[in-house]
Amino acid sequence: MEEVRIKVRINGPYRIEGPVILEDADGNRFQLPEGRIALCRCGGSNNKPFCDGSHRELGFQAETRAE
Repeated sequence: MEEVRIKVRINGPYRIEGPVILEDADGNRFQLPEGRIALCRCGGSNNKPFCDGSHRELGFQAETRAE
């Protein structure tokens, strides 16, 4: 099985690499490109749940680090 990696980007989205299934609250699947996707973390995307780069204009700041 291929490994899935989720990277928390500084001041940006969650970057997900690998084969994933993303469903809405009703269990409907989003059509995803192969390889990688970016999920919004700032709440400002006009393409939720995907990142559209709005975090840059909003000045979103978050530096989540693993301990």
